[in-house]
Formats: sequence, structure tokens, C-alpha cells
Amino acid sequence: MSGAFWSRAGAHAESFDRLFAVLTGFSVLILLLVAGLIIGFSIRFRSGSKVTRHKVSRLVHREIEIGWIAATAIVALFFFWWTTSANLQQAGAPADAMEIHIEAKQWMWKASHPDGTRELSTLHVPAGRPVALYLNSQDVIHSFFVPAFRLKQDVVPGRTATMWFEADKPGTYPLLCAEYCGTGHSKMLGEIVVMEPGDFAAWLDSRPEGAGLIAAGRALFTSAGCSGCHAAGSAVHAPELAGLYGRQVPLADGRVVTADAAYIQDSILLPRRDIVAGYAPIMPDFADLLDEEEVAALVAYIRSLKGDTP
Repeated sequence: MSGAFWSRAGAHAESFDRLFAVLTGFSVLILLLVAGLIIGFSIRFRSGSKVTRHKVSRLVHREIEIGWIAATAIVALFFFWWTTSANLQQAGAPADAMEIHIEAKQWMWKASHPDGTRELSTLHVPAGRPVALYLNSQDVIHSFFVPAFRLKQDVVPGRTATMWFEADKPGTYPLLCAEYCGTGHSKMLGEIVVMEPGDFAAWLDSRPEGAGLIAAGRALFTSAGCSGCHAAGSAVHAPELAGLYGRQVPLADGRVVTADAAYIQDSILLPRRDIVAGYAPIMPDFADLLDEEEVAALVAYIRSLKGDTP
């Protein structure tokens, strides 16, 4: 592979390495301080030495304790702020990010591009553009791990996990599963191919045309009967789906949740768990009627509704 296993290809990788280096250096300093004190005290208060052991200044002892506790608290709060800020930057993808759906299955990765292009254990992306991944598992827990991007995300069955990255260096980077998922775990390998934008567009044009995840979700929205309740003009009193994604949704139990990908998926598979305020719990359970790919297609279609009528 043209990209080394531990190479760095992205802004997230740079900030991660900087944080890791600082934490490692700080840990080494603490180790040296403690080791130095142990060695120094061992020599000074060794058996047979004439140093005084009974007179200890109470004031000095108290100042040391207060100073040590205060310094530790300040350092801990600083590192907490730094690491939390780094994690929050990774939490939400930019609005213009290219969306790709990933299906984990023993023992392969299946990628679906917005235009319907599909790949197995390989993912082609353009350099310099944010890429948002929506990950689902068809069987057991997997973990999507790209060492060169310093990113790892567990993929749990029945839930949609999200992550994003922006690769800035064209190349081929290893992809692997970092969670033991069965006898073929060690073979669940793949690669991320980062291409120049022009080369990526040419590669995309050369691929066979597919139905598209959103188009498949639109067709399934009708064939599965969703439009019978959620379409405009329906006689059934059901929540409006246009512009739902990202909106605050009040629930019947008083809670307010954000309509993210996980909420939409749970509403399809577990409709009685989070009932929207003002609506009766009449939606049927689709857990045994739709597979993971069909649910992902429906979620992609609902997310695409920007205020238009479904």
C-alpha cells in the first residue's frame, strides 16, 4: 500500500498525535519525578544514615500537600478540556460532507455511495473533502479502524454509528476491524483509497450506475407502506417527515430528543419506545420485515427530505 500503516493523513490525525505526544511527555515527567524522589529518599534515609527522622516541619508538610493537590487538579482540568474539545470537533460532520453508508458483516465492509456505487472492503474518497460515514452492523459488534486517520468507531447491531474525516493526502490506507467479531476477524481487512478530486470524479463516472441509496429508500418508502401514513394528504395522523432530520422532537413522556440517524432508525425498528407527543402509538414494528440495508436506505431517504413533501 502506498500509505504506510501508521502514516498521517488528515487534520484529525495531526491533532491526535499532538495530544498523544503531550500526554506521553507529561507521563514521562511524572514518572521521572516519582522515580527521582524514591531514589533520593532511599539514599538519604537509608539504614545507618545520620539524617534526622523525627523533626518534620508541619507548615512545610501542609504547603506541599496543598500545592500538590492544586497542581494536580489544574493539570487534570486542562487535559480534560483539551481532550473534550478534540472529541467535540469530531462529533459533528460539516454540512457539505459527502455521505457514505457502511455495512459491517462477517467478515467484510460494504460501502454505498450516494449515487448507488457500491464497494466491498474498499472505499474510494476524494482528498480535501469531508466524508461522513453512517455505519451499521448486520450481525455482531465490529469496529471501523483507520490507523492513518487516527479514527476508530464501534459498530453495534441495531444502531447507526456516525463518524467523519477529511483526508488531505492521496494514497491507499489500511482499514481493519478492531473488535473481535468471530473466526474470520483477522481477515476483515480493507483499504481507504484517497484520490485527487478529478481522479475521483473520473473513477465514479466509470463505475456501473446503481439505483442509489436515497432512490432505493424512496421506492421502499412506498412499497413498505410508509407513505400510507406519512405522505401529505394521508388520512392517518402521523408525524411529518419533511425536514425531520436534525430537528428537536418532543416526546409523549416529556423528553425532547434530536432526530439524528439513530433516532430515525430506532423509530422504524422500535416505534413504541419514543412516541412523539400528540400522536397515538399506532406505527407497526418493522424489525422483522426489513433488513439492515433496507433500513439504511429508508434512513438515508428520510434524512434527504429538506422540507419537501415525502
